Amino acid sequence: MSAPFDYEYPSPIDGYENLPALPEEKAEDGKSYVNPPSESLSPSYNSFTAPLSNDRRGGFDVHVYFQQNDEWQIKYAQELWERIRREFPELRIYRVWDKPVGPHPTAMFEVNIFTPAQFGAFIPWLMIHRGPLSALLHPNTGDDYRDHTQRAAWLGTPVSLNLRGWKSSLKKEPAAGLVEG
Repeated sequence: MSAPFDYEYPSPIDGYENLPALPEEKAEDGKSYVNPPSESLSPSYNSFTAPLSNDRRGGFDVHVYFQQNDEWQIKYAQELWERIRREFPELRIYRVWDKPVGPHPTAMFEVNIFTPAQFGAFIPWLMIHRGPLSALLHPNTGDDYRDHTQRAAWLGTPVSLNLRGWKSSLKKEPAAGLVEG
């Protein structure tokens, strides 16, 4: 029996089976739960989890979009691009495109993120400083179609990408209860 999704999803608790039950005790705020102690931090604090890229491509891309026919947005995007280069020199940042390129339907620039620490610093900063611009945040797992769709997140208003021609990795089997027609 297949899951009612376009993709397969392994269980989030794979590898955590048969552990003692979690405590029901509430934390001092009276709302959140007390978690069991751990001897160390999750490895995800130091390295992106598989299948995210930890190599030259980086674990995440951020595409910052602006309207190429709006002088104010052009100026804001150029200033934001400069600020990112100055405040986050360890990130890889590409040129400002003044027209659509690839699947991106408007002008944009791209930033690559290589570590969880960079992600933790840059994404909250961008949420505050992106102004009226939208940003697509997607992982780099090697499945570009899925990374730009099902695994993507947006800051601001989503922009419809032009994904025609990209090969989908969707399973070709119908989801449970659905009939191909």
